Amino acid sequence: MAEKQFVIFKLDEEEYGIDIINVKEIGIYKEPVKVPNAPNFIEGIINYRGEVIPIVNLKKRFNLNNLLINKNTRVIIININDKQIGFVVDEASQTIRLDESDIEKAPELVTGIDSKYITSVGKKDDRLILIIDLEKVLTDNEKEKINELQI
Repeated sequence: MAEKQFVIFKLDEEEYGIDIINVKEIGIYKEPVKVPNAPNFIEGIINYRGEVIPIVNLKKRFNLNNLLINKNTRVIIININDKQIGFVVDEASQTIRLDESDIEKAPELVTGIDSKYITSVGKKDDRLILIIDLEKVLTDNEKEKINELQI
């Protein structure tokens, strides 16, 4: 059986996983610079290793409770179409390996039209982990707006 490795992060008390291959870095949260007229789920922009990158608040994007910044808050940096984007999460502190047999297709109810980014559900002991594709979290229109924020 082939194994896949995932970065696990939390939004509220729910656990989500993303393929570790897509993760460039996990960093400590730093306050972004607000950008006028940005979509409401964009927290702003930060200077990341000399590059200006937008910061997406995943809790706002998923219509969850507001983000409460604390010492556990992290920013997951990924590449989307050769652009760096940061996603703010409540916590990102571990990686896990899952056998392909422990990964099931997401139920139809979970994969509605607004949830096309939920690709599967991972089972680890008594935990259920929603596996998501961060590249699909943003629509093409939203990606274009984010590109306008980058210098």
